[in-house]
Amino acid sequence: MSIYVGNLSYEVTEESLNAVFAEYGSVKRVQLPTDRETGRMRGFGFVEMGTDAEETAAIDALDGAEWMGRDLKVNKAKPKESRGSFGGNRGNSNFRNRY
Repeated sequence: MSIYVGNLSYEVTEESLNAVFAEYGSVKRVQLPTDRETGRMRGFGFVEMGTDAEETAAIDALDGAEWMGRDLKVNKAKPKESRGSFGGNRGNSNFRNRY
């Protein structure tokens, strides 16, 4: 299971986020998604810890904590939702009827 970390500063690096979470246990992986068009960080990330106990400790300690001038939003990540075969066009009947 992953931890979702929201409201991040755009200046955050994987290394700096890793260092913060390493205070609560072993960090297995850090991901900072970027915008496809601009390459700019999207303001959130995901952290995987070594154990559930380490995840819980990090969430309890860091949710609402101020870091780099922002109040962090830290909780268990939800599973990624499937977008379907047409991505965001699922509800557009004109798109389906034309193709």
